[in-house]
Amino acid sequence: MKKVSISFKVLLPATVIAIFFLFSCQTGIKENQNSYAEDRALIEDLQARYMFALDNDDLDTYILTFTEDGILDIGEGEWKGRDFIKNLLSSMPQEEPAVADSGLHRTTGRHNISNIVLKIEGDTAWGRAYWFHMSNENPQRKPQLNSYGHYEDEMVKVDGEWLFSKRKIYNEEIAKWAAPEGNPSW
Repeated sequence: MKKVSISFKVLLPATVIAIFFLFSCQTGIKENQNSYAEDRALIEDLQARYMFALDNDDLDTYILTFTEDGILDIGEGEWKGRDFIKNLLSSMPQEEPAVADSGLHRTTGRHNISNIVLKIEGDTAWGRAYWFHMSNENPQRKPQLNSYGHYEDEMVKVDGEWLFSKRKIYNEEIAKWAAPEGNPSW
């Protein structure tokens, strides 16, 4: 019987390839399937784009964070569909600054999001997060916290992009928009 000798240089790469192939088959790795971390990052990006559009009066970008038939509920009932949301928001009267321009920096407001909790299952996700609003709308243009609440979101992935299918906003500044007692997260 003839002795067969296999070089370590040949055996090691072949072994690595075989292990990777077996692992891929067993775990069901598919092309273009995002990990939880990738989906979470994309959802956090969606939430940030929503906030930037809101704070910069960019209604066109704002409504693109929703699905075509997405729902927005700010405490006045559900508004369904991009066109309906855009029409309602654009028809709302713009608030005038409470103080006259004094040569200081213009009045601004910034929404912020924190304590983000997400549950992601395939192309569907649910989220809970606190929000708060900072403003400098006062004679000294000093920063002040002037509103807060939380979001309850439903999101779907459409053509690889996460969008809100429903966003419910609770606002603790206004009694009829305040959240019911209890932990909103699961």
